Amino acid sequence: MRRRTFINVTAGTAATLAFPPLPQAEPEGKNPVSPRPGAAQTGEKPMPHAVVHFEIGCRNSAKTQEFYKKLFDWKIEAMGPAAMIAGETGGIAGHITALGHEPEHYTIFYVSVDDVAAYLEKAKALGAKTLVGPIDIPTGTFAWMQDPEGNTVGLWKNKS
Repeated sequence: MRRRTFINVTAGTAATLAFPPLPQAEPEGKNPVSPRPGAAQTGEKPMPHAVVHFEIGCRNSAKTQEFYKKLFDWKIEAMGPAAMIAGETGGIAGHITALGHEPEHYTIFYVSVDDVAAYLEKAKALGAKTLVGPIDIPTGTFAWMQDPEGNTVGLWKNKS
């Protein structure tokens, strides 16, 4: 195991995390971090509320799209104000957007729920804050919440 130490200077604390060594170089197109499609996962049942989408916020959408196309060979296509990232085998779909206001630099993932407003209330009862929404868009409803530790997470419900 390799160990890495992270130091939080402002809090005066340190944490050491152990990471297993990464597998040796995989053939091109293989991801050594993600499981192979069809590989056994840790549970026997599907995740009740799966991560279904991700978003990358930026100032310059064209520049950001070019970066991720070159880095990961992602297929990205403009669709309205966003650039949609194809969810190919073994991955989920996402998009890149330049909001034109704060926040300009962010990444967020979206969790599928059956009632966005109800899950915002449940999250609030558990100590979270609602940041955005719920907002209806042509393909569904979304919201952003901030968990008690300050992480921003999106909630998503497809339009039926």
